[in-house]
Amino acid sequence: MAVLSEKAVKNGLRIRKATPDDIPPLQAIVNASYSKYIDRIGKPPAPMLADYAKLLETRDIFILEATTNEEDGTPVVKMVGSIILGVDAEGDAVTVNNLVVEPASQGRGYGRVLMDFAEGVAKEKGLSCVALFTNVKMHENVGLYLKLGYVETGRRTEDGYERVYFRKQL
Repeated sequence: MAVLSEKAVKNGLRIRKATPDDIPPLQAIVNASYSKYIDRIGKPPAPMLADYAKLLETRDIFILEATTNEEDGTPVVKMVGSIILGVDAEGDAVTVNNLVVEPASQGRGYGRVLMDFAEGVAKEKGLSCVALFTNVKMHENVGLYLKLGYVETGRRTEDGYERVYFRKQL
């Protein structure tokens, strides 16, 4: 499995495969993180409607955990994000089906850690690209992916959502 950067590990981060027990807290993070987009999109974003138990059977779901210390010094491990990966139909790219960071942990570089992990998984699998999409109205995500070196490859409406597609050659 792809490894985290030395810096991420020093900062108390680790990534592990999800288990069925992770589904309820993951769904809570997804709902908390994506609910701000309901008014902008006009309906719940697709990740809020996904069946994560079913996805666990067909995709690789990874959990990002951060270890922090309580005031008394007791270490606490907390789920702070997740990334769901698959392989595209052409078999040349790892696909990011969803990336989420809980609201209180956003802005700390965790999204970048998860994207770097996805790129590492692609390289491990001998694949040349990472592909993903986001809702056209999630402007923050569009900007982030461009900043990370992803190139827009198209726009289309699927399942009633306007999506922007990206790809990054590794």
